Amino acid sequence: MSATHDEEKNLDQLYRDVLFEHYRRPHHKGMLVGAEIVTKGNNPLCGDNVTVFGKLDAKGELLEHVHFDGKGCAICMASSSMMTDLLTGKTLDEAERLSNQVKAMLRNETLFKVPPELPDFEALEGVKKFPIRVKCATLAWTTMQNGILAYKVGKLECESSTENE
Repeated sequence: MSATHDEEKNLDQLYRDVLFEHYRRPHHKGMLVGAEIVTKGNNPLCGDNVTVFGKLDAKGELLEHVHFDGKGCAICMASSSMMTDLLTGKTLDEAERLSNQVKAMLRNETLFKVPPELPDFEALEGVKKFPIRVKCATLAWTTMQNGILAYKVGKLECESSTENE
């Protein structure tokens, strides 16, 4: 059974509401003191800037806390907020895998599947229809991946950009 025009319109409004809720009241926004991962990212096309923070467990394998800080468009801030929700409590390897999966879904390179632990993520599905906005939605995910990589090779802080993606 296909959705009617009114149903699609209502879903679009619901997704817009979810995105704006994450934008207005982002989860885990702000600096994270004592973070082992601190990575800056920017999207020069849109002006988005984020810093992603990851605090690890004693073994250095599990992201106990994930935060972000910065300024950007509603899509960037909402996606950053959702990223903190999804990656908190994950191992570094799981976080890298999930970040790759999310970026592939947003770029329409793979089937869009909503992670069961993050139902709000469905609101980002429409972003893939607007290639210029995909970079906004993927900035925090790319920045976290770069931070994990830098941590693994022993650097504390690095910078990333979506300019060449």
